[in-house]
Amino acid sequence: KNLIVILGPTASGKTSLAVRLAEDLQGEVISADSRQVYKGMDIGTGKDLSEYQINGKIIPHHLIDVLEPAKEFNVFEFQKQFYDIFNTLRGKQILPVLVGGTGLYLESVLTDYVMPQALPDDRLRAELAEKSVNELQGILLAMKSELHNKTDLEDRERLIRKIEIEK
Repeated sequence: KNLIVILGPTASGKTSLAVRLAEDLQGEVISADSRQVYKGMDIGTGKDLSEYQINGKIIPHHLIDVLEPAKEFNVFEFQKQFYDIFNTLRGKQILPVLVGGTGLYLESVLTDYVMPQALPDDRLRAELAEKSVNELQGILLAMKSELHNKTDLEDRERLIRKIEIEK
């Protein structure tokens, strides 16, 4: 992929290493953190924007402080935005430095998850709205017996969306 990837456990120094590398190699940092993407969520996310400054110079970084907390951000959105940023940087011959701790986000781009866009289907949603959670679970499991994410079975809205995506 022609990028550097830094991953590891929380508070292990990933960001400071990524910023130093980006500065030394004239690169830019792309965050793969599911919480740092949100504006205002600074406590408990490890989002220390001062780390992106070296000798008074701000090292360019992406996917940090870009969304309001009320907005949904998921692996599909991350992958889409990552590829947009990655392609722009590569087009400018700038080395991307991908850093983060959200494993699914990292895996989605490093292993090229195929994630086609599924537009909302109002007719299907209306039909499924009348079904119980058990019925929805049965429909989904009949379509896809092995789920990557078991939480898709626990939440009514996620069940309906997953069925919509699988159809």
